[in-house]
Amino acid sequence: MAIDFKQIEMYSDKIYDKVLGYREHLHRNPELSYKEYNTSKFVSSVLSEIGIDNFSIGDTGIAALISGDHHSENMTCIALRADLDALPIQEANEVPYKSKVDGVMHACGHDVHTSILLGTAEFIYENRNQLKQPVKLIFQPGEEQNPGGATYVIRDGGLEKPKVDKMVALHVFPDLDHGHFGFKGGLYMASCDELHIEVKGLGGHGALPDRTVNPLFMGAEFILKAKQFIDENTPKNVPSVINFGHFEAKGATNVVPEKAFIKGTFRTMDEEWRETAKSELLFIAENISRKYKGEIKLNISHGYPFLKNDVELTRAIRNVAIDNFGAEVVHELPKRMTSEDFAYYSQLVPVCFFRLGVRNEERGIVNGLHHPNFDIDPRSIKKGIQMLSSIVFS
Repeated sequence: MAIDFKQIEMYSDKIYDKVLGYREHLHRNPELSYKEYNTSKFVSSVLSEIGIDNFSIGDTGIAALISGDHHSENMTCIALRADLDALPIQEANEVPYKSKVDGVMHACGHDVHTSILLGTAEFIYENRNQLKQPVKLIFQPGEEQNPGGATYVIRDGGLEKPKVDKMVALHVFPDLDHGHFGFKGGLYMASCDELHIEVKGLGGHGALPDRTVNPLFMGAEFILKAKQFIDENTPKNVPSVINFGHFEAKGATNVVPEKAFIKGTFRTMDEEWRETAKSELLFIAENISRKYKGEIKLNISHGYPFLKNDVELTRAIRNVAIDNFGAEVVHELPKRMTSEDFAYYSQLVPVCFFRLGVRNEERGIVNGLHHPNFDIDPRSIKKGIQMLSSIVFS
């Protein structure tokens, strides 16, 4: 007998307190990217307790496969992904489940994603003989830090044996109220490259500019020319952003320092333009170095590609949300210049990366991702389980 939404609702009610406990445990015990040792052990223990065989992937990740008795070894599967890592942020919330790790916090909701997928896994396993195809669970490390844990999962064959033919992930979204969902077919999120710049001049007395090469002037000129180039040359209808958030030079009012350091980001949604722009940034750095007779070392840390949701898969999943939750809580999202390493999967298989509303203004749950006061309406956990389960059995 086919699974209906009422069954999913009843099961999510039944396991809600347990899954909320998972979330609070993970929130209290966050681990940074590629150091998710205890987190992966916890995930593995929960899966094993359910009865789901699991194994290590991506160094500090966990994967599992749920198959029905009627599934053959050569069938393709659908993959569901959650991320495990936390951020180097000091939590400011005063809650019973506040982070116990100084300077580390689940400020991006990965504890929520992991807990939701564990709850979903239990429902899927209980009803595995009703699955149309096997389901692969991927609890992925290192989403927050280059090179992105998705690259390790792919390296370790996470999309093979059995072959993944579609992949789905949700992400908490404090812009939407609890119980709401957001979707965007096609291009959704930008690529992300980090710019690390060391500017070397010639230090000396500030009153003697003929005897110094000021790295601040060189750095400032690079910032302005880099921004001008991106603003004036970005192809039409290709979203792009270049921005800088760090400029450090330890001189004084009358001391020209020898070095300055700059950090920034370049983001876009076109791979050809991305490579062209990065080449031009290197050229700009070389020209300024020659002009001042100093040196600009531009190190571009190649980050995540753009994320493109499969249009047909996203439409189908959006319709699942409308059918089960109502059109009034399903929203069309605009493109975003933030980035997400789920994009690596989107380059290889059809994907749907959608948003789960977690906002509750009455309870003061309004802060954005990566904020020290970020939190969620806990009832959104239940909605996440219901949505992922509905996708799998629809």
